[in-house]
Formats: sequence, structure tokens, C-alpha cells
Amino acid sequence: MFQGLVSGFDFEMPSLLSWDGVMAIVFFFTIYSFFGWLLENSYNFARKRVFFKDNFFFGPFKPMYGFAPLLLILLIGREMHWSVVLLLCFLIPTVVEYCSGFLLEWFFGRKWWDYSGHRWQLQGHICFSYSICWIVLSLVCLAYLHPGIVALYGIIGRFWSWIWPSVSLYFLGELLFAIRRHIPEKVRAGNPIR
Repeated sequence: MFQGLVSGFDFEMPSLLSWDGVMAIVFFFTIYSFFGWLLENSYNFARKRVFFKDNFFFGPFKPMYGFAPLLLILLIGREMHWSVVLLLCFLIPTVVEYCSGFLLEWFFGRKWWDYSGHRWQLQGHICFSYSICWIVLSLVCLAYLHPGIVALYGIIGRFWSWIWPSVSLYFLGELLFAIRRHIPEKVRAGNPIR
């Protein structure tokens, strides 16, 4: 069953050390970060009837959701055994989520999500049940969503070649603004986080 699902993955990415590769990476990161924002807010609306969930960035992007699919796209090969694909679909988003949660808490002294009440969790940053969800979401992304995004990139590639530097600067600005906005008051006053 899984072998048939994952055997059709075709990720012919341009070389990462070329302008085309960088352009594609920025495009995919932007699209997946936006989809992650939509997914999280839709999930929040389904659970709490409030669409807008607190976000690290000001704009409608969740970088964690941009990094995980990019890593999957870059690491999963066309001839890879289905069991390895499943393992990567489990590990990569889980590691990205853990590192994101750990770094956000370490730098800013707060948690944007907390799985402490779930079974089989690690420091509240990750839990087994959500990691299983990442497998399903990753497979759906790789098998169904990514081919459409690649086709979209092929259609708007010329236009994207003009605006991607501005989008990159936007993300850099978002990061700097988010750091400034979320840094704890005691750090601004010169006292380190303990």
C-alpha cells in the first residue's frame, strides 16, 4: 500500500548552489509556511472557535511548516524504500517541531504550543500522537500537494524571478521584527534569561 503511494515521488530540484535552486527554495518555503499558518489556524478554529492563533511572525506564515517539507523534498529520493520514506516523514517534522519549540522557549522564555498534557511527550515540545499526524500530513503533502506546487512554480517562475528577492527580504524583516517583538523585557533591560 505505502510502496504504491511513495513510488511516484519526483523531486527534481535545481542545484541548491544556483540562483534557480535558491529561487525554488524560497518559493516552496513561502507556500508551505503559508499553508502551515492556514492549517494551524483552521485547527485552532475547529477546537476553540477562534481562527487567529498567536503566531511568532506578524504575517500569515509559520516557518516550521516551511522547513519540514523542504527537508523532506530534499532528502527523499525517487528510489527510496517506502519504509525509509515513512521513517523520514515521522522524524523530520518531529525534529523540526522539537528544535523550533526548544529554541523559541530558550530564546524567548515562552512556549507557543505545549504538549505536556499528552502521553509520550518530550518537554512539551513534541508528542507521539502529533508525530503520527506528521506522517499522514507529510505523505499527503509529498504525494498530492507538492506536485501541484511544482506545477504552479513552473507557471509563475518568470514572475517569481522578479519578486523572490523582495520575498526573501520580507522574511528577514519578519524574523528581525519577531525577535524584537518577542524578546523578554528582562533581556531588553540587560538581564539574561535563566
